[in-house]
Amino acid sequence: MSSDADAPFDAAFDLARAGDTDRLAALLAAGLPADHANESGDSLLMLAAYHGRADTVRALIAAGADLDRCNDRQQSPLAGAVFKNSDEVIAVLLAAGADPDAGTPSARQTAAMLDRDTFTA
Repeated sequence: MSSDADAPFDAAFDLARAGDTDRLAALLAAGLPADHANESGDSLLMLAAYHGRADTVRALIAAGADLDRCNDRQQSPLAGAVFKNSDEVIAVLLAAGADPDAGTPSARQTAAMLDRDTFTA
């Protein structure tokens, strides 16, 4: 259970999902950890990536978010973006150095399960 003091930081999850990059950046500037996570272990980066919010993903990366931080189900932000078929987010994460083999299933395994050629040349 969150305290009232955590409420502004808890609102960050909705901002990440919605791609409200400016408001999320303000919270980061006010001390919100870039790797803030919810009770399921979903980081802000995971939520932004899963919902296809490329600009928010960029802002979180710039703030130092862990590219390969997995949630409690061992899913990585890159695997979430692959699952949702978000090409722009996939490109942003890979360009920043995200590991396609992080997590279980990894982004590479997720692409193979969904018969996508995300990681083939």
